Amino acid sequence: MSTTADTAGTAAERAPLPWRTLWDNVVQAALSLVLALLVGGVLLLISGRDPIAAYRSLYHGAFGTTDRFTETLVKATPLLLVAVSVSICFRAQVWNIGAEGQMILGAIFSTWVGLHVKGLPPLPHLILAFLAGALGGMLWSLIAGVLKAYLQANEVITTSMLNYIAVYLLAYLVRGPMMDPQGFNFPQSPLIPEELELPRLIARTRLNVAFLVALASVLLALIFWRSTWGRRTEIVGASRRVAAHVGLSVPRTILLVTALSGALTGIAGWGEIFGLHFRLIEEITRGFGTLGIVVALLGGLHPIGMTIAAFFFAALVVGGNAMERNANVPFALVDVIQGCVILLVLSRAYLFKRSSS
Repeated sequence: MSTTADTAGTAAERAPLPWRTLWDNVVQAALSLVLALLVGGVLLLISGRDPIAAYRSLYHGAFGTTDRFTETLVKATPLLLVAVSVSICFRAQVWNIGAEGQMILGAIFSTWVGLHVKGLPPLPHLILAFLAGALGGMLWSLIAGVLKAYLQANEVITTSMLNYIAVYLLAYLVRGPMMDPQGFNFPQSPLIPEELELPRLIARTRLNVAFLVALASVLLALIFWRSTWGRRTEIVGASRRVAAHVGLSVPRTILLVTALSGALTGIAGWGEIFGLHFRLIEEITRGFGTLGIVVALLGGLHPIGMTIAAFFFAALVVGGNAMERNANVPFALVDVIQGCVILLVLSRAYLFKRSSS
């Protein structure tokens, strides 16, 4: 027993501190980004475009003006919320890829409250819609969580199927029960009351309070992983056999992480409705579920790393749109460059494996 304890203690002493590991990941990601931009520059040259002009358009499109910078923060908001949410499951070795469906259910629940609950002052009404969004995402995520915890169903399959169900449910609602009767047959709900729109953080921009909610989720994630529940979750993720041996309930932990993950993703749906679109539309998620998973992996499942990754990827998306418009770069080529960045940054551990060993 003492030998095992000594070995564990020695391993703990040798293990890098989380902040040191985060710093190493940031440095590696930055070097991978430079390599990816060089590869993208070669592709631009081959296609007959000027790489310097294209990248200048990308930079100005994401950071050139206050409006452009705030638009990058707007794009980063749902990415960060989704990334933090799925990272909670991923660190427990529960592979929740159903963020898109959970975000849709959060948007549906919160929109219904915004449209149909009457007689409340604006602030309590907005808080109730916020809680409804969290509840919608949580309930949708818990379906897969219960199946995983008690029936050992593969969560990759169940969350994928739930995504499809959520997409078709949304399409049915905005074309049927929740369709705006004055919307000229467009697939959308009526507008929520104007007094429920989230306040703007900067006048004449789209940056709203949902961005602060996303930052709060990062702080809560940092607190969670240092709490008793967070430590127990990491033990379950490291080894479920060891967790069961020391008396931890693996099914209960699975339910906990899926509930927390779904709630945060549902809040992302609430933010899109009450901060940007003000009505339920078919394209409410716009691929944020998939992109949020990429951001979580880019950030190494660390809250601070995911914040940096969400900001970077949002800048890449917003700047890429500007590069397409202003530098005449084809949309397909913009996607290829973004894909190169993602692949090289995600593979940074392999790229720098030999140099660190």
